[in-house]
Amino acid sequence: MTSSGGPLLPAPEDLVVTRARPEDWPVVTGWAADEGWNPGLSDTAGFFAQDPQGFFIGRVGGEPVSAVSVVNYGDAYAFLGFYLVRPDLRGRGYGIITWKTALAHAGGRTVGLDGVVAQQDNYRRSGFEPAHRTVRFTGTAPTADTLARVRPVRREDLAAITAYDALCNPADRPRFLEHWLTAPGHRALVRESAGGDGPAGRAVTGYGVVRPGRDASRIGPLFADTADDARALFAALTADVAGTEVAIDVPEPNTAAVSMVEEAGFTPSFETARMYTGPVREFAQERIFGVTTLELG
Repeated sequence: MTSSGGPLLPAPEDLVVTRARPEDWPVVTGWAADEGWNPGLSDTAGFFAQDPQGFFIGRVGGEPVSAVSVVNYGDAYAFLGFYLVRPDLRGRGYGIITWKTALAHAGGRTVGLDGVVAQQDNYRRSGFEPAHRTVRFTGTAPTADTLARVRPVRREDLAAITAYDALCNPADRPRFLEHWLTAPGHRALVRESAGGDGPAGRAVTGYGVVRPGRDASRIGPLFADTADDARALFAALTADVAGTEVAIDVPEPNTAAVSMVEEAGFTPSFETARMYTGPVREFAQERIFGVTTLELG
């Protein structure tokens, strides 16, 4: 469109927001990569497995210009991520329209998000309150010897890991985990202790996943009963990608987690704030040594 005054920019009413399909999402992960978020290379299947109706994309003239995901976990909790507008079209109202359309998908659920610093005031105005900072630490993965009671996750571990994961999150997420633990390039490890109801009489005391990302491998989640369990898993996960760049998103209140990555020579590179619109169920925050993913919680 043009006029005697020059080219006319598309107006907000030109935006059409629809639910996205997995094949729509690569353009959105590309935007995320441009923002320095380092999305995982094989994340999409796991994201859509949890809630295939929770991904939204805005288009103008058929071209993608905005995106938001609002993924529902059960009846009480949802998580918002991928709030993005194409840089050349920001400030036109596309973002807030896409946001409002997507947020309606959560219904009456409490919604969580990991907000970048520049957007945190906007999120507060939308009813989100900060819970804690999360800091991304990056560094070169060290080598490590094989450690006792750490092994690759097997399919028969899924029930035990799903139960353990539920202790560390505001909601259960079995469909997500089934894909996350086995996605291409994802390597999942479990830490066990003698005794308990697990395979061969052992109990899960932690688990973690390392996966390839755009700019560095990413560790997430890293959940563990104790700092010793976490260190054993962290050493085994980083050993898999020794000598390469690795990122892990650490909740700042977990001082043992911060110490663990700092001792490995990792340094802060990025930060967000975990924010919620309301109460969430109790979960073992002290076991979270690495967040699963800033995009999905």
